[in-house]
Amino acid sequence: MDSLTQIVLGAAIGEAVLGKKVGNKALLYGAIAGTIPDLDVILGALTDTITTLEWHRGFSHSLLFCVLLAPVLGWLISQLEPKSDLGWKPWTKLVFLGLFTHPLLDTFTSWGTQLFWPIKTRIALNSIFVIDPLYTLPFLVFTIMVLFYKRQSKTRRLLNSAGLLISTLYLLATLVIKGVVEKRFVQALQDQHIAYTQISTRPAPLNTILWNANIDTPDYYLIANYSFFDSQPIRFKSYPKQRDASKDLMIYPNVKRLIAISDGWYIIDYKDDHWYFNDLRFGLIPKKDGTSFFSFSYRLELHNEQIKATEVQKTGRDAQFLMQSLWQRIKGN
Repeated sequence: MDSLTQIVLGAAIGEAVLGKKVGNKALLYGAIAGTIPDLDVILGALTDTITTLEWHRGFSHSLLFCVLLAPVLGWLISQLEPKSDLGWKPWTKLVFLGLFTHPLLDTFTSWGTQLFWPIKTRIALNSIFVIDPLYTLPFLVFTIMVLFYKRQSKTRRLLNSAGLLISTLYLLATLVIKGVVEKRFVQALQDQHIAYTQISTRPAPLNTILWNANIDTPDYYLIANYSFFDSQPIRFKSYPKQRDASKDLMIYPNVKRLIAISDGWYIIDYKDDHWYFNDLRFGLIPKKDGTSFFSFSYRLELHNEQIKATEVQKTGRDAQFLMQSLWQRIKGN
């Protein structure tokens, strides 16, 4: 999830653990703990694109990382806050929960987390977009309101508990919504007599009303979207896999790494005299000319018998048009 959401969650966790004893400092240290796992982006900036993708939400988002770092930071905070007279254990509990709830929340997104690193399997529930105002804004309001009450106030504890409860219920609701949506896609495939081997669904940006689906068939992928306000049947658009055309690239280790990162949801195509690796898991971005391009695409170049991958950048104009198109599509087909 985005940084603001993780700060709010970490602050609320800090308040729940030690707010009654140390007041607003509990929110502060909880917010700090809640942002630490995302510092992996700093390390990622020091290496190549593929390694950055592999590291993202890896070790720093694992249970092992939380267990190892929490006592260290817990002891450090106890030294910085000697007047609290709490010792290191309560601070360690706060830090651990602040750290751990970060990757736990990220497991609900499409990218997921390697929660049980060094086991490299990513847990990705695909039920919430990385930025979801319906999750974050109510939570943020409750957390801000907490600041205006004294640490011993029952109202303060009730407000914080309400923020945690409502946000958690919303997360659980996204799993139910995902289940309903997936049934709609499956029914549409059956109605249109389309045979498939696998289906993957996820919410479109900033909402849980409009959803995207990738459907795997032997020779091509189908991509479709569905809004709860739709009145017309779901339409599936096909994208050839082109595995034979790109088979010569499969011998390169970096291409194999990209395939592993994408969980096998990928298309490699050739255009403008270059090969491009397209990760299908994050959908398409529409353009004003009626065409679209994949949200995450990487240009492949051969250097010294090795493939180098460079992410294709998305412009502000693309994002602006995406928001307009998104709003129109949410309202139905």
